[in-house]
Amino acid sequence: MQHVGTIYLVGAGPGPVDLLTLRAARLIEQARVIVHDGLIGPDILGLARPDARLISVAKQRARHTLPQEGINALLVAEALAGQDVVRLKGGDPFIFGRGGEEAEAARAAGVPVEVVPGISAANGAAAASQIALTHRDASSIVSFVAGQCKGLAEQDWSGLAGKGRTLVIYMGVNTAPQIAEKLMADGLAPDMAVAVIENAARPEMRVLRGLLAALPELVEREAVRSPALIVIGDVTAREDAAVAALVQERAQ
Repeated sequence: MQHVGTIYLVGAGPGPVDLLTLRAARLIEQARVIVHDGLIGPDILGLARPDARLISVAKQRARHTLPQEGINALLVAEALAGQDVVRLKGGDPFIFGRGGEEAEAARAAGVPVEVVPGISAANGAAAASQIALTHRDASSIVSFVAGQCKGLAEQDWSGLAGKGRTLVIYMGVNTAPQIAEKLMADGLAPDMAVAVIENAARPEMRVLRGLLAALPELVEREAVRSPALIVIGDVTAREDAAVAALVQERAQ
């Protein structure tokens, strides 16, 4: 019988090679086939063995090297041909990484699949920017949402942000105007504190702070580019005196 390989869905974390888990690093070093996203840097890919096949399936807004169905088929075909495959993803495979879809495709084809978690973009950004997503004095609830998805306007985000809560928005740079309008329409105060974290945990990281109503102007003025996260909540203002003063005035 033909040997069937295993698909490893591996989280590469927010970017720096030293934020990989030990298991992720070992799998990358051993793999003969690595299917990787565009945000995986050369320092991480440099861990691969010299004879490894590196297959990029980089995605950009409105332009993909392969559609998701093609990636699923590629992973399954390599495994059915007897290859163990490392599917290398930025962040964590199961947080806006489409790892669930790839795992389902593997199981449907009878291919073994294992998931290796990674430091998520939200966790990496929080650590690098020192914005605590939870804080006893500011937030006991954290929500993750995708800012670039079908039916954004129809989604109900009410209650996800506000006093005592933190909202982390992935892939929201290009839809910042709609996000700000939507949250304010759902009842969030225009002067709610926000932070935009670009290239989190990387040398070129920027942390930009402001208020919800001015979020679109902030993104446009600073020419923010992906990868970037938008964090909304009082936790973003704790280290910024000017914004913290506005938050305090609102609370009085």
